Amino acid sequence: MGFKGKKKGKYKGAKKFIEKMKEIQEEAKVVLGKAQEEMKKYADRKRGEVDDYKVRNLVMLSTKDLKYQMVKKRTEKLIERFVGSYKVKKIVLLNVVELELPSTVRIYLVVNVSRVHRYIGQVEGQRKE
Repeated sequence: MGFKGKKKGKYKGAKKFIEKMKEIQEEAKVVLGKAQEEMKKYADRKRGEVDDYKVRNLVMLSTKDLKYQMVKKRTEKLIERFVGSYKVKKIVLLNVVELELPSTVRIYLVVNVSRVHRYIGQVEGQRKE
């Protein structure tokens, strides 16, 4: 009536099962790696280079999300696509900048770089309105 411990012998069925599972796992890793590379290739097509903004650079702000403020002045169809030449106050992240905006522009000071474009000054002889 004593306690019998585990048998010290090797189990062939368990060994085959382990080998089969390792083989399946390796195949899955290869297939997932290929799928990951393919997804990265298609995702990178849409990505572009981000401009390097520095503190005190002049930028223009997109009016895409400011239309409700600017409609009072003109019809939506005639609103400029970009306004002002504002200074970059601080670089928050690689793709986020903080701007020095006047109090008349009622938006949050921190914007994504997709909403700003580098300001290019007027060329000599160009008419300023």
